[in-house]
Amino acid sequence: MSTGLKKFFIILIYLLILAVIVFLVYLRVKSQPGCFDNILNQNEENIDCGGVCAKKCPIVPQVDIQTGTAGSVPSGLAGQYDLYVEVSNPNNIYGVKSFQYKFEAVDSAGRIIAEKSGSRFILPGEKKYIIENNISMAEVPANVRFTTAAPEWVEFNSNYLEKPDLKVINKQYTETSGINFSEATGLVKNESPYDFTSIKVEVILKDEVGKIVALNFTQLNTVKAGENRDFRVMWPSRFPGNVRIVDVQTDVNMYNSESFVKQYYKTPPAGQ
Repeated sequence: MSTGLKKFFIILIYLLILAVIVFLVYLRVKSQPGCFDNILNQNEENIDCGGVCAKKCPIVPQVDIQTGTAGSVPSGLAGQYDLYVEVSNPNNIYGVKSFQYKFEAVDSAGRIIAEKSGSRFILPGEKKYIIENNISMAEVPANVRFTTAAPEWVEFNSNYLEKPDLKVINKQYTETSGINFSEATGLVKNESPYDFTSIKVEVILKDEVGKIVALNFTQLNTVKAGENRDFRVMWPSRFPGNVRIVDVQTDVNMYNSESFVKQYYKTPPAGQ
């Protein structure tokens, strides 16, 4: 055997020995508990998160967001409709910082004639309407479908978050003789310890059996703590049905620092 061939075999043997050593080290390291092994071990709260692992485990409440029956009403503008659905969060500790949703209006054959997507939030124990106004459609929708996705659950930590203490009083609905067909008025009382940059006020008009007949909203800007503010919401044209119930919901995103006048916003702890 030539000298060159001997050197080749010696180098090959060394490489094989090195490969075996590397493989044995790999197996030993892989067998050790860690935060990337896809196994619930150590003192992890869930697989590879919590406990000794720096990654925070996602919150998965036992009960998801609940949705009622979606529907539509004429908006008062030609060829446009308002879409609505009632949603609720049965969890009293966890809220949803953000979730995606989609409305689909369909005709009698089930074909989609209009759709509208967006994102919203919901507080612990909260029940409210999600409303999309003035959606253009070529025909009256036969049905409306509603779906949600990608909820970002968070614990509603009272150390830096509180539910907004907003009360609505003096609610009235009146048919007018002026330019508009009717209007709803009332008073919003901000009894929270915060100044809010804006409060969305949504009015839901219902008939004697609780069926929704009309929807509209307005925005109140820079509402200070302890302040009372009047609101007025108008409908430009007549809509079908007789109004017997005036529901009003106020909406402030307590998860968003932009909802607060800066000096009143508390910085959330890390990871929230």
